[in-house]
Amino acid sequence: MNIALRFSLLLYFTSLITLLGCSSSELTETATNSTEADSVSSEDEETKEDMQFVLGDLIPEFNPPTKEELGNTEWTDKPVVDVYQLMTDRKENEVAMMTAGEAMAIRNNTPEDNDKIVSAMGALAVDGEIDYSAEWNRHTAADIRSTNPLMISSSAEFDVSGLMSAGLFSFDWNFTPYGNEGALVSWQTSADGLMDMVVMRDDLTWSDGEKITAYDVEFSYQVIMSSTVPIPAVRSGTDQLKGVKAYDEKTLVYFHFEPLATNVWNINFPIIPKHKYENTIADDPTLATSPAHVELDENPVSGGAYTILKRVRGQEIILKRRESYYMFDDQQVRQKPHFETVRFKIIENPNTALLSMKKGELEEMMLTPEQWQSQTIDDDFYKFNTKSYALEWVYYYFGWNFRSPFFKDKRVRQAMSYAFNHQELLEKHRFGMDEASTGIFHRTSPWAPETAPSTYQQDLSKAEDLLAEAGWDDTDGDGVLDNVVDLDANFDGESEGSRRIQFEFTILTSNRPDRIAICELLQENLDQIGIRCNVKPVEFTTLQATMLEHKFHAVFAGWGTGADPDTSENLWTTKAIDNGRNYGCYSNPEIDKLFEQGKRELDLASRRKIYQQIHLTLWEDQPYTWLYFRNAYYAFNKSLRGYNYSPRGPYNYGPGESTIFKSAKMQ
Repeated sequence: MNIALRFSLLLYFTSLITLLGCSSSELTETATNSTEADSVSSEDEETKEDMQFVLGDLIPEFNPPTKEELGNTEWTDKPVVDVYQLMTDRKENEVAMMTAGEAMAIRNNTPEDNDKIVSAMGALAVDGEIDYSAEWNRHTAADIRSTNPLMISSSAEFDVSGLMSAGLFSFDWNFTPYGNEGALVSWQTSADGLMDMVVMRDDLTWSDGEKITAYDVEFSYQVIMSSTVPIPAVRSGTDQLKGVKAYDEKTLVYFHFEPLATNVWNINFPIIPKHKYENTIADDPTLATSPAHVELDENPVSGGAYTILKRVRGQEIILKRRESYYMFDDQQVRQKPHFETVRFKIIENPNTALLSMKKGELEEMMLTPEQWQSQTIDDDFYKFNTKSYALEWVYYYFGWNFRSPFFKDKRVRQAMSYAFNHQELLEKHRFGMDEASTGIFHRTSPWAPETAPSTYQQDLSKAEDLLAEAGWDDTDGDGVLDNVVDLDANFDGESEGSRRIQFEFTILTSNRPDRIAICELLQENLDQIGIRCNVKPVEFTTLQATMLEHKFHAVFAGWGTGADPDTSENLWTTKAIDNGRNYGCYSNPEIDKLFEQGKRELDLASRRKIYQQIHLTLWEDQPYTWLYFRNAYYAFNKSLRGYNYSPRGPYNYGPGESTIFKSAKMQ
């Protein structure tokens, strides 16, 4: 299966996967910037919809070298790899702790049991073992809104489009980037680090029979860099390129402003078919509203391993293996995808999804800790399924908005972290299955500080002292803290001056009961020190719009760690407030400077120190109250084999789900 799009979007969305407190398969919604954040001003306040479309108007002017001049450039070869073979090579050095049959016969009750199941069920297929006629029934908690890879704004879309989209690069379970051997003949970087050149294979086709060429990649870049196209999330990173030029159908060059450590990530972005969009985009830069684009969304032209076979809104999405993906001129040129069809069943409620697992109707889903501990231990579950878990670099937090009158002062934010009962969260709400988070990088990440900060423990006296230092006291004896605060920058943009207000705010969260319960624990804790916290569950569209507009006080949410630490720039830098996902409006010149240094530092050891300092500085500032790192808890039908974990879970890396198969021996 093609994971190149997944690679690309991980970089733009930092993972995408868990924003707003949802995981990839728990998701009822995952936010990225789905509305245009790149503002264009004019005296008459002309909106983007009224502006004339100009393809690639954000691309800086420059004169690229001729093809002959490229021939005089000194180039260094970069790895072009079959990531499936890479996993095969890894498995040759690993000895399974038991057979798959033995693993299916045991129950996952201890860490030792889990190690055995992970080891056995991660074994790759041997000759004749794969049932290529099989269907894989996967779980998704939300319907998709778009099949256009440029428009993806949810994890459900991420999963579906990841199987349908063309791409030139991928990365492995260690986040090491590679050129995709299924798409590229070669990949080279110029000696000065200012150019990357790839030669594409000539056996790549779209599902309508047209060839996939370098001109499609160049056109996709131009679309991304068009100001009237509302895709700022994809533009983040791509906008760091100086240009992209196709010299012929196969030869493509990416141009960089500087030799940055992050250049390797910026060259990957989603690809759309030029022949389908070049004559329609000017009439509809939204890519979503015109009849032509609606038709393309319903019946997309696929560049990946699968095409849409059937789509029933709110119920299911069925993908069918595309023979022209792996066959060319009657010859097999790429790995044959292991499933004839992949059916995504849309089930919002995780308990309903688990019932489907127990009936054998669903064949994979992410479990909540409660489901793992108490609802997947009986014969009903193990009749069709087994389960396993692994470490995943996904953290959850309470996010504080710096535009709120309550959370501008660092002492207040630190008080929030002292007031919260972290131990009760981990033991009662996470069932002792996750570990406390001490910042943006997990302790096993190479970017984490060598000595992690000490975790916050509830200390109500310390919280009260910090609040008092910040001016919050109960001056009228009503049991609620109050203070004179500056209201010049309220959420409506109107000045109210300075006045005394009570410490009462609202925290937003998604509609999941477990997310609501965590916020209610915060509410209970803050009530003990004279702060009123109102918990407000909202639908995703409301939550997303509110966060994008920065019109909230606090939010419960989560992020997955990106494939490169620089992806966090989109969360923490000042420029990301209006052109990224810095929803809480955090601004620190030191952090801005460190991120600029990090992308320019090419020495790995020195670069690590920069991101370790970013981690520690953020921890000191507490723009979030970091809560916990979530492990990946999955249930799989016993017919499935070949699933292996990375810090992104069993998917979302190379080869990821490409190694998963159904055993013909189970039929």
